[in-house]
Amino acid sequence: MHNSENHTDSVPDDSLLAAIDLGSNSFHIVVARLSQGELSTVDIMSEKVQLGAGIGPDKKLSCEAMERGLSCLSRFSQLLSDLPHDAVKIVATNALREAANRYTFTEQAEKILGIPIEIIAGREEARLIYLGVSHTLANTTGARLVIDIGGGSTECIIGEHFEPLEMESLHMGCVSYTRRFFSDGRINEKNFKHAEHAAMRELLSIRERYKKAGWATSVGSSGTIKAIKNACIASGFSEERITRKGLEQLKKQILTFDTLSELDIDGVKAERAAILPAGLAILIALFQSLKIEEMTFSDGALREGLLYDMAGRLRHEDIRERSISALMKRYHVDEAHAQRVEHTALAALAQVNKAWGLTSPSHQEMLSWATRTHEIGLTIAHSQYHKHSAYLLQHSDLAGFTKSEQQLLAFLVRGNRRKFPKGDYKQLPERRKDAYKRLCVLLRLSVILHRSRNASALPAFTLKADGKKLNLNFAKGVLIEHPLTQADLEQEIDYLKNADIKLSIS
Repeated sequence: MHNSENHTDSVPDDSLLAAIDLGSNSFHIVVARLSQGELSTVDIMSEKVQLGAGIGPDKKLSCEAMERGLSCLSRFSQLLSDLPHDAVKIVATNALREAANRYTFTEQAEKILGIPIEIIAGREEARLIYLGVSHTLANTTGARLVIDIGGGSTECIIGEHFEPLEMESLHMGCVSYTRRFFSDGRINEKNFKHAEHAAMRELLSIRERYKKAGWATSVGSSGTIKAIKNACIASGFSEERITRKGLEQLKKQILTFDTLSELDIDGVKAERAAILPAGLAILIALFQSLKIEEMTFSDGALREGLLYDMAGRLRHEDIRERSISALMKRYHVDEAHAQRVEHTALAALAQVNKAWGLTSPSHQEMLSWATRTHEIGLTIAHSQYHKHSAYLLQHSDLAGFTKSEQQLLAFLVRGNRRKFPKGDYKQLPERRKDAYKRLCVLLRLSVILHRSRNASALPAFTLKADGKKLNLNFAKGVLIEHPLTQADLEQEIDYLKNADIKLSIS
């Protein structure tokens, strides 16, 4: 196994790389550009081929299943036409591991693509999944459990940073379990229980070993867990994380339908609905067997792992820092000015963090990132640039950030000037509202104090907070010498009244 901290120059900077994952349920392709140590997605396609569903009792792929797969790959091939062979990696997983006539399919597929196809073992699939997930999550301390429920197999990995410590590929998947336990097309408690119990029996081989190894956080990846997460959120069973209670509530909702064909769940695409019950049964069994209480989701998976494997295991830093740095470069941010705003905002935070309950490391991180990106919208237009900045932060693909973090960051940047954004504030999670209103105020003050954009030292100030009251104090005569700052701060007093913050200047 490669050392996860090694950095190689095997791939030149600004190269295009492509990875194709021939899964049991779906085929995926992702094309990305390697630039300054970061992989940024250029194109992505996914098609539900259900190759695994085409394996008959004789363990052979049906002609229809092979035709579906080859037809999909002919469309994928157009994205590969200008790429050198060593910039493309294609792997196949459980369906082709099991199919007796796998080489009949791969020979035809290789003629279409012009690239060799690698049928990878379950543990190699697990390693690559973990690599893909770990590169798209923030760097955290402690071990993490990563689970990926595919069409024909489920990968379970425990690792730290980029190093997988335990890897296993289990013979259970949403397509194979649909055929095995929901073959009559009926949805009922009996079919669900049979699927859950079979998954729990499969998990006996790893249960004690994994629980003994332990982990701090659990993460799900790929389509099945994403669909379950979306269904739980859309139905109000959870906010962002998948919980054991949410899974049981989703199961009850699914049991209100009689057949797979009529299953209609908010947040779940029609083409995935029929395999959702089997996937849910597997995930419930995982939660019960491994005593998982909650799980986050990562967009990284096998194909992202393939890309990073090709790129030579990029040296790790907090991937969110990489995302912010790349964003600043992309939108030509005045880095010197952003650094001054950041320094002042963090100095202000240090003075009020205890009084305002802003002591979490995430508060400092988010304020820091907001100061560095608050002007990215200037590339679009100066007028309303704070709104453009917020839109870019909320809707860009920012590796390492959850959708919730992007919403919070966008709120801070949206509120850095002019009227306080009450509408955006109302949409924040209730438990985050007070903290992020206060962080927004600190960002606003820092932006005001640096409006002149010059590099001269800022006059010293003290900041005292007490609930809804905030006092900003300067040495005698400072504001007289800075009339623009004084005018902006007087205007800010009125703006902050609308945010229920009483600012006083002395």
